[in-house]
Amino acid sequence: MNITEQYQKQKSERAETMGDESKVILHGMWASPYVKRVEIALKLKAIPFEYVEEDLSNKSPLLLKYNPVYKKVPVLVHNGKPISESLLIVEYIDEVWNEGPRILPEEPYERARVRFWADYIQKVFTSMSKIFNSEGEELTKACDEFYEKLKVLEDGIKDLFPGGDPRAQGRNLGLLDVLIVPTLGAYKAQEQVLGVKILDPERNPLMYSWVNSLLELPLIQEIAPPYEKVVALLQMLKEKGVKFEAN
Repeated sequence: MNITEQYQKQKSERAETMGDESKVILHGMWASPYVKRVEIALKLKAIPFEYVEEDLSNKSPLLLKYNPVYKKVPVLVHNGKPISESLLIVEYIDEVWNEGPRILPEEPYERARVRFWADYIQKVFTSMSKIFNSEGEELTKACDEFYEKLKVLEDGIKDLFPGGDPRAQGRNLGLLDVLIVPTLGAYKAQEQVLGVKILDPERNPLMYSWVNSLLELPLIQEIAPPYEKVVALLQMLKEKGVKFEAN
């Protein structure tokens, strides 16, 4: 049974066994990479959920109630209880729905190693955000910093995958997959808007192979926003000089 068939089987079984007392609601925004992390985790675990699209320029009373500190998405509501911050939500999902393949390794040392590189992927995303907000010499400097971080990530994660091959086909997805898709999965749209190369198969062959193998999975394609819609949003955000923040 391949990954897609396993996902569909688990999804059907979950839908039959879950009642209102286990209702899962995700408050998000369609283009948020942080929300996409949670969506991927929910789908990996085949957890039925209700999705609530938030207008971040006019936040709903429920969002402000559930996340009064940061007032951001994503917020996961399970059994009426809210959980905020994307990484915390993903770990919560993995711990609560702990049967079947795990998103994080159960062995403590391997779990610690994955968490280390998960934190580094966040630094890669922050570095890429600097490209978005830079021009001229600052843009060149931001690109160099981003490329260096990609190289460190590529060199560091090889021994976390069987045979050093991160391609997604034929294996269970884990936390690093959950994070790298929202971080680099829209690289073609980013390249079009920014006018710089984000993922180069010659410079970063492992990263390029990893990301594109994940983008081919039906599970990932199911939640991917339309390309032109992403381009339009990125262009608008760049024109407004919007700064990206971690969540």
